[in-house]
Amino acid sequence: MQMKIKRALLSVSDKTGIVELGKFLVEQGVEIISTGGTMKTLHEAGLPVTYVSDVTGFPEIMDGRVKTLNPKIHGGILAVRSNREHMAALAQHQIKPIDLVVVNLYPFQATIAKAGVTENEAIENIDIGGPAMVRASAKNFNDVIIVTNPVHYQQLIATLAEYGDVALQKRKMLAQEAFEHTAEYDAAIANYLAKQLLTDK
Repeated sequence: MQMKIKRALLSVSDKTGIVELGKFLVEQGVEIISTGGTMKTLHEAGLPVTYVSDVTGFPEIMDGRVKTLNPKIHGGILAVRSNREHMAALAQHQIKPIDLVVVNLYPFQATIAKAGVTENEAIENIDIGGPAMVRASAKNFNDVIIVTNPVHYQQLIATLAEYGDVALQKRKMLAQEAFEHTAEYDAAIANYLAKQLLTDK
C-alpha cells in the first residue's frame, strides 16, 4: 500500500478523534498543517505539526480572523493535479499541494444558544476561513479529500490503511456533505441576523 496522501490540513472546532487521526497520518509519513487550538491539541499529543503561518509566511492577524485566507493554502487545495498550468503555477509560486482537509467550523449555533450571548460574541463566532477551505476542498474533490464530520475518521483511517487513497465516489459523497455543512452553517447565521433585525425595530 502506497499512501497517496502526502499533506493534510487539520483545523477543527470539534476536537473529537482528531488526535487519533493525526497519529495515524503521522505514522503514514503525512505532513500535517494546522492552526490555533487544533495545533495545540496535536502538539500536546506529541505529534509534529507545521504551523499554518510557517506555510503562508504570514502571521495570524486580527484576532485570528485572517490566517488561512492565503494562496499558499488555497492554491494547494484548488490546484487540479491533471492540469499542467495549475501544477506549473504551484511550482512557480512554491506552493505544495494539500491532499486531505479536515475542517469543521466555529460553533456558531452553540454560541447563540447560550443565555445572554451578545451580538458581538455571535459575530466573532462566524467562521470565514473554515468555510472557504471546506468549499475549496469540496469543489476539488477529485484531488482533495474533505472531511467535516468526526464520525468519518475511523472509516477514513481504515480506508487509507488498506488502499492508501479514497475512491472517487466516496470523495464526492464527502464533498456533498461538506457543502451541506456550510449551507446549514450559513442558514443558521442568516436566521440569527433576521431575528436580530426584528428585535432592532
